[in-house]
Amino acid sequence: MATTTTTIKNAKPNSYIMVDGEACKVISMTKSKPGKHGAAKVRLEAVGLFDNKKRVVLKPATSQVEQPVIEKKKAQVISISGNIVQLMDLESYETFETTIPEEFRSRFTPGSEGAEVLYWQFEKNIMIKEVR
Repeated sequence: MATTTTTIKNAKPNSYIMVDGEACKVISMTKSKPGKHGAAKVRLEAVGLFDNKKRVVLKPATSQVEQPVIEKKKAQVISISGNIVQLMDLESYETFETTIPEEFRSRFTPGSEGAEVLYWQFEKNIMIKEVR
């Protein structure tokens, strides 16, 4: 698994952390002050990048969390079949299939083979971020 570690207090909104084994984007963060006998706590709200589920994490501010290493790559469209698009990576020339996100469905028509896309990959999860 391609991850790095950091303390939870260093996570900022719009950064990425691992929650329950899923890569998530932090949407909000609140810190509480330390009490008489306790440590400061951090409460993070995050949304899964690939499943869009909301998750909440409450940990001491000095605890460690994993950050996913997300690869940002370019690919070329080879074929389109319904909601599935076949892509070829422009660096390694490997081919793979992924689903077309709802916001890009109008851009993928049967005549758009050869178009370039920017995609994010974390482990086996692939997400199209931009169509050029």
